[in-house]
Amino acid sequence: MNKFKCHFCTICNGTGCIDQLPGMGGVNRNINFRLNSDGWEVLRKENPLVFINFIERPVNERIPQIAFAPITGAVENIGFSSEEEYYSSIFSAIHKTGIELCVGDGFPDDKIKFGLQAIKKIQKTDKNAKANFFIKPFQNKKIFEHIEMVLPFAKSIGIDIDSYNIATMQNLVPLEKKSALQLQEIQKFLNSKNIPFVLKGIFDKDGIELVKQVKPDAAYISNHGGRIQTRIGSTAEFLQNHGEELKNYTKKIWVDGGIRTALDVATAMAFGADKILIGRPFVTAYCKNGETGICQKALEFSLLQYAK
Repeated sequence: MNKFKCHFCTICNGTGCIDQLPGMGGVNRNINFRLNSDGWEVLRKENPLVFINFIERPVNERIPQIAFAPITGAVENIGFSSEEEYYSSIFSAIHKTGIELCVGDGFPDDKIKFGLQAIKKIQKTDKNAKANFFIKPFQNKKIFEHIEMVLPFAKSIGIDIDSYNIATMQNLVPLEKKSALQLQEIQKFLNSKNIPFVLKGIFDKDGIELVKQVKPDAAYISNHGGRIQTRIGSTAEFLQNHGEELKNYTKKIWVDGGIRTALDVATAMAFGADKILIGRPFVTAYCKNGETGICQKALEFSLLQYAK
């Protein structure tokens, strides 16, 4: 039986689940979770012309690329009775809306395996269905094992570079702060398979330097939803301050963190994001209202109200 941990706050802004980790919260009294949630409105208020100019672009330039952010640990963090049920149920609901899927990784390996299993199940009715897979920064030998497992079902594959110190996996399995050389080894293999390579967790000067050296297909700005120890700040301000610089070294910019409304989606796009990844809002929508909740949330984020 599911016992969901979400407090179902009116606005998911990090005030109701402070320090609940495992759980839906973050670290350091949810400081980055809260900053993420406030950051997009701050950008709009401080840079109104950037946002207005974006909204006035032709409609075909404002179609958002939205994906369900990689979330795993559904038993301990969300309150599902099993990881298998989480992936099977929420992936089925999200896929029906046309929103992209991302599979996360964790410990034990069952977590990524159940995500893969859910994608295989979807492929029975949609043979073209694939997902973006994000692998934890294990030793490279184990990373390659996971890559081989998911390769036929991958739209892209990324390394979760910022999660080497994530609290929920400490002392469970060896994780590493990856060097450019280690990441380039992975990138070279994926390039040979024509699979785009993503660096996830770009949020500080070290991350920027890795993007410069590795030149991934996509640089994914993220602070893990405020769930890891890192500098204090929001993904919105990081996108504003470093998005243009990063675009010199990567083809695409992805971003997550605190995106709660269609206005937030539009703001991220206005500041150069090519793909918007959303996590907690879809999870809580499903926990509260199942498939209907997912459909409602997808419509909220769609920017249809600005299609003029």
